[in-house]
Amino acid sequence: MNPSSPLANRPALRLHVPEPPARPGEEASFADLAIPEAGAACQPASDAPPAEFRELAYALIRVLDDEGRAVGPWNPRLDPDRLRAMLRAMVLTRAFDDVMFRAQRQGKTSFYMKSLGEEAVSIGAAFALAGDDMLFPSYRQQGLLIARGWSIEDMMNQIYGNRADRLMGRQLPIMYSVKEASFFSISGNLATQFPQAVGWAMASAAKGDTRIAATWCGEGSTAEGDFHSACTFASVYRAPVILNVVNNQWAISAFSGFAGAEATTFAARGIGYGIASLRVDGNDALAVFAATQWAADRARTNHGPTLIEHFTYRAEGHSTSDDPGAYRSSAEARAWPLGDPVARLAQHLVAIGEWSEGQQAELERECAAQIRATQKAAEANGVFGHGFNQPFATMFEGVFEQMPWHLAEQQRQMLDEQKAAGL
Repeated sequence: MNPSSPLANRPALRLHVPEPPARPGEEASFADLAIPEAGAACQPASDAPPAEFRELAYALIRVLDDEGRAVGPWNPRLDPDRLRAMLRAMVLTRAFDDVMFRAQRQGKTSFYMKSLGEEAVSIGAAFALAGDDMLFPSYRQQGLLIARGWSIEDMMNQIYGNRADRLMGRQLPIMYSVKEASFFSISGNLATQFPQAVGWAMASAAKGDTRIAATWCGEGSTAEGDFHSACTFASVYRAPVILNVVNNQWAISAFSGFAGAEATTFAARGIGYGIASLRVDGNDALAVFAATQWAADRARTNHGPTLIEHFTYRAEGHSTSDDPGAYRSSAEARAWPLGDPVARLAQHLVAIGEWSEGQQAELERECAAQIRATQKAAEANGVFGHGFNQPFATMFEGVFEQMPWHLAEQQRQMLDEQKAAGL
C-alpha cells in the first residue's frame, strides 16, 4: 500500500478462530463459566410475551442446588414415585448405552452413540410431555423411547439389523423409527427434523388436534439453514412446538464456539425470531422437566413455540467412531461444573428421605441385569455381519406404495434365480 494513502495507518484485519477451554495435554478448567445459584431464575406465566422475559435466554434455569435440594420458582414439586421412575429411566438408559457400546466393540454392530452425561435432557422432557405428543429426535435421545416404555429388545434388534429388525436393516444403527411411540425416524442429516417438527405441529393445529411436537438438535446444528427456516415458520404461525437445542459443548470434534457459543447463548437465537427462549441446566432433571412442562403448557394454549437450550456436556466421544482424546483434554469431563445428572437426581431423592445409596446400587444392578437379559434375547435374532438377516426379496419392498413394473420384473427374476439355485 502506498505510504501516502489515507488508509495506510489502519490496523490490519484479523480473523477470530474460536478455541476450546483446553486441548489434549492441557489442564481443563471451567473457571470462567458463570453458574448462577439454583432457584435464582424467575418463572414467567406460560402465556407471557417473549419480550418480557428475554433474560431467561441468557440465564440458567436450575432447580437442584449443590446439596440436592429442589429450590426456586421452577421447582416442579414432583412426587417421590415419579422421581424414582425418572431415575430408573435414566439408569436404564445408561445401562443400555454401556451394553450397546461394548457390543459395537465386539463387532456385533457397526456403530453406536452414547448419551452419557445427557440422560436428563431426554428423560426429563419425556416425563413432562404427553405420551402421544410427537417426538422428532436427533441421534442421542434414546432415553425418550426408554422413558416411554418402548421395547428395549426392539431397539436392540434395530441396532443389530437382525431378523427381527422392524426397519429390515435399512436404517443406520441407533436411528430408530417407532410410529407407535410417536417417535419420528431419526435422520443422520443435521437439523432436518426441525422443519419436519414445525410442519407437523402446524398440521396438528390446522386440524384442531390437541397434540404438540417436540424436536432436538445439537448446538452445532443451529448453524444449519433448516434450523433457521424452522424458527421462521414456528414464529410466524405460532406453531405448537418445542425446539430443543442440546448444547453439550462439542459437535463431533468441533468446539461449540464454531457454532457461535463465544458470542452469545444458543437460547438467544430464538429472541430475534420472537420465540420464547429458555436456557436450562441440562444436567438437572427437574429443571429440564419444569422447562419442558412450561413450554408444553404454552404450546397447548396457543401461545406459540419455545426454544430451550439444554446446557450440558458430552462425557463420551461423539460415537464409537470418535476419539475425544484427539481434540480435548482428558480431564475436561471431570472438570465439568454441573455434575452428573443421574447422581444429582439420586442425591435429591436421598435428601428428601425417599432413597438411599444402597437402593441406588441395587437399582443399577437391576437395570444392568435387565439389559443383559434383553441383549441375550435380541442376539438370538442375529447380529450385524453374521449372514443375511433379511430375505433378498425385501430389497424391493417398502419404497413405493405400488411397485413399478421394472422393479417387479427384477424381483421375479431374482426369485426365479434363487429357486433354480435351490436357495
